[in-house]
Amino acid sequence: MISSTTATPTPSPTPSPTPTPTSAASGCVADPVETNGPYPADGTNTAPGLTSNVLTQSGIVRSDIRSSFLNGSTTTAPGVSVTLSITVVDVNQSCAALPGFALYVWHCDRDGHYSLYDVPAESWLRGVLVTDTNGQAVVTTIFPGCYSGRYPHVHFELFSSLSAATGGRYAALISQFAMPADACNTVYASSGYTTSASNFARISTASDNVFGDNSAAQLAQQTIKMTGNATDGYTASVVVGIAR
Repeated sequence: MISSTTATPTPSPTPSPTPTPTSAASGCVADPVETNGPYPADGTNTAPGLTSNVLTQSGIVRSDIRSSFLNGSTTTAPGVSVTLSITVVDVNQSCAALPGFALYVWHCDRDGHYSLYDVPAESWLRGVLVTDTNGQAVVTTIFPGCYSGRYPHVHFELFSSLSAATGGRYAALISQFAMPADACNTVYASSGYTTSASNFARISTASDNVFGDNSAAQLAQQTIKMTGNATDGYTASVVVGIAR
């Protein structure tokens, strides 16, 4: 885990569409701070792609992140569909919902590649969401692949407002979600995920260099809950706890 960054004041955001409410985690756990990795495209590093800070680009605020949106490309990343509901809560206020917070979400494609880096001309699988009055935001994406050396995961940065997110470099929390092992086994046995199956067989959350030092409660908080299948896609949910 790494040290956290400082949040900015919260101006008035533009809320995302309201999903069906779900309950917060019963344990009210603060998510651990994790590395944003080598591929954030959030202004903290340079990149061979179209931009080093996708957060400042028009079109980044979107609920469906499967397709590219920069430089005229609308290429869609193939893979098993996932509709993920993220609930943001304040652990210092009995897990009260936090409306108006922004989430930057990004992850690799089914082959383990990242847009704006491994695939520099594309911008798929990156987007910013804003939590509604229930502290929730919903993103449509694909099930990420498993590349060598890392447990399957989704990156996210949490911001105090939409303007903080699109201004770049003002994350209140940088962390990662873990994909559930049973869904990984199912999806990686399906068409298009062949490389992921062999990589996943050699990794676990315990051996992962990000999730491996977390407590059981933290890991439970970070692991996405999923229902569905590899043919019809998955409906998923996860809670992000932050101590304000």
